[in-house]
Amino acid sequence: MTVHTDTPGSVTAVYKVTGMSCGHCEGSVSGEISQIPGVSSVKAVASTGEVTVVSEAPLDDEAVRAAVDEAGFELAGRA
Repeated sequence: MTVHTDTPGSVTAVYKVTGMSCGHCEGSVSGEISQIPGVSSVKAVASTGEVTVVSEAPLDDEAVRAAVDEAGFELAGRA
């Protein structure tokens, strides 16, 4: 589990997502996760399967899982 506190009021978490293979995949995952309340930035990298999320507070893993599922991929857990 990787969670870092970057600046006051900011939390960074890294998730593993399976099935991403291209920039379109990255955009789909990023777009869905960015809709979760409190998320300020999302960076998905298909080559590593890692998705880095910066938010105001720690996110509920089930909310992240639902967003990844909506994008058509599977959340494998935290990196």
